[in-house]
Amino acid sequence: MPSVALKLYSVFFKFLLKHRLQNLIQNAIDESSNPYGVTTRPEESVSASNPSFTDGVATKDIHIDPFTALSIRIFLPDSSLSPPEQPDLKPNLRSSGYDDPNSHNHRRSSYAPSNVGAPRNDPRRSSLEGLNLRSDNNVYRGYSPSPQNCRKLPIMLQFHGGGWVSGSNESVANDYFCRRIAKLCDVIVIAVGYRLAPENKYPAAFEDGLKVLNWLAKQANLSECSKSMGSGARGVGSEFTKAEVQRHIVDTFGASVVEPWLAAHGDPSRCVLLGVSCGANIVDYVARKAVEAGKRLDPVKVVAQVLMYPFFIGNVPTQSEIKLANSYFYDKAMCLLAWKLFLPKEDFSLDHPAANPLISDWGPPLKFMPPTLTVVAEHDWMRDRAIAYSETLRKVNVDAPVLEYKDAVHEFATLDMLLKTPQAQACAEDIAIWVKKYISTRGHEFSY
Repeated sequence: MPSVALKLYSVFFKFLLKHRLQNLIQNAIDESSNPYGVTTRPEESVSASNPSFTDGVATKDIHIDPFTALSIRIFLPDSSLSPPEQPDLKPNLRSSGYDDPNSHNHRRSSYAPSNVGAPRNDPRRSSLEGLNLRSDNNVYRGYSPSPQNCRKLPIMLQFHGGGWVSGSNESVANDYFCRRIAKLCDVIVIAVGYRLAPENKYPAAFEDGLKVLNWLAKQANLSECSKSMGSGARGVGSEFTKAEVQRHIVDTFGASVVEPWLAAHGDPSRCVLLGVSCGANIVDYVARKAVEAGKRLDPVKVVAQVLMYPFFIGNVPTQSEIKLANSYFYDKAMCLLAWKLFLPKEDFSLDHPAANPLISDWGPPLKFMPPTLTVVAEHDWMRDRAIAYSETLRKVNVDAPVLEYKDAVHEFATLDMLLKTPQAQACAEDIAIWVKKYISTRGHEFSY
């Protein structure tokens, strides 16, 4: 059973969430009056970005859409500072539960074969010597990539949870989780700050997710164009001036700016999607749209997706929805309120494509979906529908294992900075090992 501390925190969490939902319902907002939207609530505890390698990860915030509040936070692990010729290595799991003879008490993979290898020591350089992170007057100016530190890393798009109406990509809990994932998976994490309901109802959050994927493709092409035109200009003397090169790029891509961290260290051909709770619903939608787009997204390739306790529901209740309806943190009654705030009144249905993937007919056939890892918790009422969706994917030969964690609750892995559960660390390590199958060896990734 969950600990006493977790139970007490769950009661407190439910009280606050119920109060917030009731306030949002009472203060109904006309969506058309605020198309810009919001991506965080005033009561949310947020963590400031820090472009130094604090705890081995540098972060920065970028507002990518001038017409909406859509933003991202980039998490760059210091493993990107290794020499570029060094191959990708498995994460250092010295603190992993795999060294613990009791690790099986915190995790189980009951629904698909496991292929977990033993961790290896990681010799990557983590020293920051030579990066010149401070100016002469000792004022910090942030990390700026140089040709000597341009190791390419896979990119992971991460979508936070919060029941559509709360949560943030820069919250303290999400910042902690993304730092952990960036280091263990050895990837650049891009945490997406999508617009929240009820200010922006469906499909705003889903459109924001797809918009970030398109922005990533645009960044990759813009970076390559800048490199090729820059080298061409240097090779032809005065035929092209720097201003002419810049003007041609603006004509092609618009007045976009190359993001230096992604240009130097990002490998968009190895892109993973990870969604937490309602963020998993967004991820599933974005993955379907990526399959539909195919080569139009080049060079971005979605090679895998991770659905962490997805926010699935339906008109016909599953066994877990009946048995665990009043479970920890997010009970079914409060989640129904969240769905009413998210879906337009005229379209409200628990079998809406955004809510129930088992009857959804949007997007391509499921057999074209990328490999999908599903994480579920023993005491989560949404568990059975997530497992059923994974089974449906496996029936069409998609690699779709399920990891179920004992004595765990909804959001157990992303609230770990508050709860400090062994299951959370085990979950992050399990995700890293599975994701490594699809991002470590070039030439063997999933493709559409």
